[in-house]
Order: sequence, then structure tokens, then C-alpha cells
Amino acid sequence: MPQATFIQDGKYIDHTPVSALQSGEVVVQGDLVGVTVRPLAAGELGSLAVDGVFDFNKNTGVAFTVGTILYWDDTNNVVTATSTGNKSIGKVVRAAASADTTVRMRISQ
Repeated sequence: MPQATFIQDGKYIDHTPVSALQSGEVVVQGDLVGVTVRPLAAGELGSLAVDGVFDFNKNTGVAFTVGTILYWDDTNNVVTATSTGNKSIGKVVRAAASADTTVRMRISQ
């Protein structure tokens, strides 16, 4: 008897939101963090990207180098290098200067 059955490639996972979501919203479910790739109405079956390269909001005054592991701060809706109280989301793929408001990173869940 098989121990697992292949379902999909895993770049996207099914998600049905309780309230409407816009494209580009970050959704946290336990330790799983994904990004909406299109608007979803409340109760509409859609998907979250859990793999790929995205530009995420970050605080100014903080710089990130390529390869830095970042975390999602769901309270302030930004990525951070602080792991405490935040969820791991991925790694920086293009350096961001302290004056930048976004950082390009590869999410990997």
C-alpha cells in the first residue's frame, strides 16, 4: 500500500478565504505563508502561491543582502529578519538598500 499519492506540484495550494482578498495579500495559516495571485471573494475557492519570486514590503532603515532568510511580520505586514513571533517565508534574491520600501525574495514553504 502506498504511503503517499501525488496531487500537484505544490507551487500553489487551494485556499477558500473567509473574507475577500486582493491580489498580492499575504495569508498566514499556522506556519504556512502564501500569497494571493488574484482577487478572491469570500467563500471562493482559489489558490495561494507558496513558491516563487515576489517583491515584499519592508521597513525603510533596514537593508538586506542576497541570501538573507526573512520572516513575515503579520502584525505590521512587512518582511523582517527577526524570527521571534514571525513566520519563515523565504530568502532574499536581490539586495535591498535601507531606503528601499520593498525587497525581492523567493518564497519557499
